[in-house]
Formats: sequence, structure tokens, C-alpha cells
Amino acid sequence: MDKNRIEGAAKNWGGKLQGSFGEAVGSDRNAAEGRLRQAEGTAQNLYGEGRDALREATHEASKYAASLYENAGSYAQEGQKVMRRKVHDNPLSALLVAGLVGLFLGLTLRDRH
Repeated sequence: MDKNRIEGAAKNWGGKLQGSFGEAVGSDRNAAEGRLRQAEGTAQNLYGEGRDALREATHEASKYAASLYENAGSYAQEGQKVMRRKVHDNPLSALLVAGLVGLFLGLTLRDRH
């Protein structure tokens, strides 16, 4: 937990107490200072929550990236199996797609010379 959350919660609580005390004794100055401290505490607490959320998101993203890296080979093998099945099920379409890719590459390279 971020220290800003703890400090913010303490300021918030202290501000509520000071504001209530100021209202109880009729001191507008103490009441206003208490409400200001309470608002500062709330803002600091929200800042701490944001930092915690960012830390958590970064941690989850790094775990996800590590998992992708570790399993990249199995994903590639699975993709090859799917492609083999598609070609086996419909070889004419696969031949047509391969021919179009070759034609496109040929036209692209011809324009560069």
C-alpha cells in the first residue's frame, strides 16, 4: 500500500475531527482549516490509490508479457496446425491466395526498379 494512502487517510480523519470540533465550539477558522485538511487528505489518498493501481497494472502487464514470451513457440505451432488444416480442407483457395500474394510481391518489386 502506498504511503500516500495512509497519510491521506490520517489527514482526512484529522480534518474531519478538527472541522467537527470547530463547528462544536463555534470557531469558523478551526472548522474551515479542518475541512481544508480533510480535502487535502482525500486528494492525497486518491493519489496513493492511483499509484497502487498503476503498480498493479504494471505488474499484471509484465506477467502477461512474460507468459506470451514463454509460450510463443506453442502459439506458433498451433498457428501452423490451423493453417495446415485450412490448406488441407480447401487446397484450391490456398493456391489462389498464394498466387495472389506472389503476384502482389512481384508487382511491388517490379515498380522499385
